[in-house]
Amino acid sequence: MQKFTCHVVLLLFLLCFFQAFSWSQFNQGENYEGSSDLINLEYHMGPVLASAINLYIIWYGQWNPTHQATIRDFLDSLSSSSSVPYPSVADWWDTVRLYTDQTGSNITATISISGEFYDSGYSHGVYLSRLSMQSIIKAAVTSHSRPLPLNPHNGLYLVLTSQDVQVEDFCRAVCGFHYFTFPILVGVTVPYAWVGYSGTQCPGVDGMISVIAHELAEVSSNPLINAWYAGEDPTAPTEIADLCLGLYGSGGGGGYMGKVYKDAWGNGYNVHGVKGRRFLVQWVWNPVKRRCFGPNALD
Repeated sequence: MQKFTCHVVLLLFLLCFFQAFSWSQFNQGENYEGSSDLINLEYHMGPVLASAINLYIIWYGQWNPTHQATIRDFLDSLSSSSSVPYPSVADWWDTVRLYTDQTGSNITATISISGEFYDSGYSHGVYLSRLSMQSIIKAAVTSHSRPLPLNPHNGLYLVLTSQDVQVEDFCRAVCGFHYFTFPILVGVTVPYAWVGYSGTQCPGVDGMISVIAHELAEVSSNPLINAWYAGEDPTAPTEIADLCLGLYGSGGGGGYMGKVYKDAWGNGYNVHGVKGRRFLVQWVWNPVKRRCFGPNALD
């Protein structure tokens, strides 16, 4: 949930531009590309996001429209597979969908951008704490100008901060996290995720896409921090994307990202999206195969 370091994002960015690169000098979390019975990923009886997700984006700060378009296209790709070549972003999401709740309902296949809010005036300043995200959501749903709906039924709120915004522990410990709102602050409990645009500290929107994917996978499988995770401490769970940090293709592990495709400029990618987009998205833990997996796997 909060273990996806900017070191990992920086590394994937560099690998987009170099044919080979050693990651051995960087710290990475342990990952499991091969099948393993050692992973104690358990279901703790809480809900998953099984209903069609209404995704509400909060653009906090000043954003480049080109970067916004790339992010929107990635999010639209999560539910679009019919006209997208294999392997697609939607094929990647199929692994996330393997997780179920106690009724046997799978995580939804439908994620729709249902509203966007532009907080270009930095309503809470440029130095934010983690708790600030809930106040930003509150401001977006109570704004006098085009507020977002407060949707406790199937709403998911995605707070994206621009490159000039500094967030507590940003690019030192976290590039993103997810949690749920407190009724005392927002009025209801809704799941949300935050991802920061790293600007000059780490790679930009390309690396940010994988962080968004990471957080969406985990907030969908563990929205109230009582569903799917490993470890004994629910305040610091190891979730389905945490288990696969730095893995993007077959053979990955030990600092090697795995086999990915290369475009004409040598940039790495492993999934296709809408409008001809290509993205590099980290793998997640497959509960059936009991290993990290993505649709570009060779086996």
